[in-house]
Amino acid sequence: MTLHHPLHLFVLLVSLLLISACDGSKSTGAGKYGMMDNNIPEYAAVEFFTHIYEDKNLNGALKFASPKLSRLMKSYRINRNVQRHVLNMPYDKVEIKPKAANAGRNEFAKEASVSLFFEGTLNGQIIKDLRVVKLIRTKDGWKVDEVSVN
Repeated sequence: MTLHHPLHLFVLLVSLLLISACDGSKSTGAGKYGMMDNNIPEYAAVEFFTHIYEDKNLNGALKFASPKLSRLMKSYRINRNVQRHVLNMPYDKVEIKPKAANAGRNEFAKEASVSLFFEGTLNGQIIKDLRVVKLIRTKDGWKVDEVSVN
């Protein structure tokens, strides 16, 4: 089979275009919100809140919480109570987006602050909020230590 026939060339070109169009890469970055690297504070902050709002228990969120915050969360026992009493942000459904990361962050930093935008619903009403999340670096990675309003 030779590629000198116009139909063969056409099929080859179409195949190459389809293969290159389906490489699965994104121009905006890999992972959720372009954060594939789980060694950055933004990743830990988003994962912490995602587990609180989407999981049936606190186990996933506790992996991203500092010892101090873990003790407080455990005293409230369930996700809904943590949302309501610890975070003062109950949602029925929520989307969490980090503010753009600071360029040139010191890779040896022991502490970091991350701003997160929350947009969701509670009892049919749309609620938007912003929180500043303070994280500390431990031997196990970044852990959420405090959550504050601005």
